[in-house]
Amino acid sequence: MRPFAFVSPRTLDEAVQAMAGAGGNARALAGGSDLVDQMRVGRRTPNLVVDIKNIPDMQRLEYIPGEGLYIGAGVSCTRTGEYAPVAEHYPSIKEVCGLIGSTQIQNRASIAGNVCNSAPSGDTIPPLLTYDAKCIVVGPNGRREVPIGEFFAGPGQNVMAADELLLELVVPPPPANSSGRYLRFIPREEMDIAVAGAASMIAVDPASKRCTRARIALASVAPTPVRALDAEAALEGQVLTADVVKAASDLTPNATSPISDVRGSVEYRKELCKVLTQRTLEHCLADLGM
Repeated sequence: MRPFAFVSPRTLDEAVQAMAGAGGNARALAGGSDLVDQMRVGRRTPNLVVDIKNIPDMQRLEYIPGEGLYIGAGVSCTRTGEYAPVAEHYPSIKEVCGLIGSTQIQNRASIAGNVCNSAPSGDTIPPLLTYDAKCIVVGPNGRREVPIGEFFAGPGQNVMAADELLLELVVPPPPANSSGRYLRFIPREEMDIAVAGAASMIAVDPASKRCTRARIALASVAPTPVRALDAEAALEGQVLTADVVKAASDLTPNATSPISDVRGSVEYRKELCKVLTQRTLEHCLADLGM
């Protein structure tokens, strides 16, 4: 690992100033579970590492009815997963908090860090896509809001400038009578990268039993995590019978452009999209008593 400077600001303004003064060669550190390993192998070579964990603004974890869930960039996966409103309103987010690495990694890693790493396989990203989350980005030019579906630019790439920081994620309140689930397939039980992952979120009108909102998002099957728009359209407005769920799930490969690698072939990943989506939808329906 090449030498680098390290600062641990106590305020958001100090962090923004540190990033702005690094000439575009600084990296923020939340848990460090991705960044430290990338620096060790030479994939990232920042001159400055800015530790954000001691900034109160980045440790916010709060659910406000009517506004949604606020997850600061420094909040660990463990803390997020143990926050009662997450389990109550965003079950798929709770699920992924227990999937990232080992228990030790979950105690360090943050959802925002997983988002900023911007890997196609990022487990936290599909659930955030299904809940229409927003990324609050700050930098020397102020603050801006980026829908999470517009945040990713390619494998390991996102739309943040080199001197910007992700302050927090804002997840809107879920619709009434809804549930969300996430499943992935990995070669091992933990500490591995998903061959494919699928998150679903559905809302159902209790009277008509018709789907009023559907969101399906996939990981590890395209250069960035993606929404399966054709599958969503096949669900909305429909009574979610087994045949409807199966037909919609079979449309998920339309959104993908997977590669073949040591973890799985193109064909295998496309089949996994169908199977994982169908299972997440079935779990959502079971949650809703359907």
